[in-house]
Amino acid sequence: MRSCTIRAWEWTHRWTSLVCTAFLLLLCLTGLPLIFHDELDALGPRPELSGVPSARGGRLLDAIIAAALGDYRTDRGSRGVPLFVGFSSDTPEITVTVGPHPAAAPAEMRLYSYNRATGQALGEVRGDGLMAVLLKLHTDLLLGLPGMLFLGVMGILFLIALISGVVLYVPFMRRLPFGTLRQGRSSRIARLDEHNLLGIVILGWTLVIGATGALNAFADPLTAAWRQRELSSMVAGAGQAPRLDPVRYGSVDRALAAAEAARGGLLPQFIGFPGGAWSSGRHYAIFFQGDTPLTSHLLTPALVDAVSGRLAALRTMPVSMQALMLSRPLHFGDYGGFGLKLVWALLDLATIRVLWSGLLLWWGKRRPRSQGMS
Repeated sequence: MRSCTIRAWEWTHRWTSLVCTAFLLLLCLTGLPLIFHDELDALGPRPELSGVPSARGGRLLDAIIAAALGDYRTDRGSRGVPLFVGFSSDTPEITVTVGPHPAAAPAEMRLYSYNRATGQALGEVRGDGLMAVLLKLHTDLLLGLPGMLFLGVMGILFLIALISGVVLYVPFMRRLPFGTLRQGRSSRIARLDEHNLLGIVILGWTLVIGATGALNAFADPLTAAWRQRELSSMVAGAGQAPRLDPVRYGSVDRALAAAEAARGGLLPQFIGFPGGAWSSGRHYAIFFQGDTPLTSHLLTPALVDAVSGRLAALRTMPVSMQALMLSRPLHFGDYGGFGLKLVWALLDLATIRVLWSGLLLWWGKRRPRSQGMS
């Protein structure tokens, strides 16, 4: 009975590992430069900005939005409407997304960047650089939501492979002292010892990365469901109103001041304009974040009437959604400075080594059998 159980665990470990290994190698390879995305982005040709971070102050938002609408009209030859304003908690950079109408599709949107400290235009932001492609490849294999959900399933298989590997390692440990590398034996045994030792040393990290990666894969549909449910509830509490014509939009600065007065101590992350997926037909949806690297991933939405500038509703993110959002910085290791990023990179390289050695062990085991059949 015990031997049958061990064989079942071996079968589980082998096939869950094999199914997900190719995709995990891709994720590890693309994830390595993404760990240092801030540092790599800083090497680009963008001008060095100094001043107060845009989330903390600077030029009036209404003036910057007007400049973005002017740039859009120059580029497209037609009038546009503001869709989003995005803030930075690190630099004076602020972005304004403009489209032809309030419900514009992502392909119709144009993103303009400005220095909020000076009002200087920094140009249009295009998401077609190398880091943007690597991020898309890492999150959804360039396939959108289906690719994201597929990688979530691969993450679950990875967790099963890790758990089954631990179950198989326990009886192995009873025969050999921890850390034993049997020198002078066959190359296969040496590779097996390395695979087992390195795998158990980084087990805690791989479990965290596998779990948070799987959570992140399902984060977008879960966040969209929460956003829709929360906004519907907030709009219902504020009273239904017909969709607002963009010409009637009031001051964004006044709306932000009203929301900040009700929820001090937080920083604005972005503002969604009326009629879009992140707001109602009449309100500015202002999403606040914490002011630390970890709490910056927790959102607090506020609805402000776009005409009067009065606060209509304010909500706190539920605990379940907070846990989901906190899985993102934990996955990329970008909340503890450059030192933690180096640790994440070394552990990522060790994971690549474990995956590759496991693949070689499987191939080496099946090769004699296939040769004998020929």
